[in-house]
Amino acid sequence: MEFRFDEAVPVLRRTPAVLRDLLLDLPPAWVEAREEEGTWSPFDVVGHLIHGERTNWMPRVEHLLRHGDRVPYPPFDREAMFAASAGRSLAELLDTFATLRADSLCRLHALGLTEAELDRRGRHPEFGVVTLGQQLATWVAHDLGHVRQVVRVMARQYADAVGPWRAYLSIVRSG
Repeated sequence: MEFRFDEAVPVLRRTPAVLRDLLLDLPPAWVEAREEEGTWSPFDVVGHLIHGERTNWMPRVEHLLRHGDRVPYPPFDREAMFAASAGRSLAELLDTFATLRADSLCRLHALGLTEAELDRRGRHPEFGVVTLGQQLATWVAHDLGHVRQVVRVMARQYADAVGPWRAYLSIVRSG
């Protein structure tokens, strides 16, 4: 499947609501759960998505449009959420994410980009030359990957509790 605005934006628009419906008002055992030491909890994932809204997705789109592939994107700190989310509630994070995502999508829409502009080039600090279409497709896949991560972390909390059904539940098995 190739990136198309009309197919991608509805996914991006839904992510905050999906996470809110999945996580809001759950006990800490669900939202603070980790698969193992050094992995992210659902709370951490929401914080990471907030940081991406602030410093990655639309800022990089705008950077690409302004500089092309002459100037690399600024680096992205994938773990900045640990400090930024400290002391905040999950409800606050979910509200912040929803507000920032709505703003990002308004900014994207305001650019009036066409399908023909998806080949415009930027420069990623690690990958080198990338296209606007690749950047936008990655935004969608990134959202879906983190929704999957949140669901997997939650499901694995019952890895032992499901007993023999574990053999049929790939989501609770490691690997």
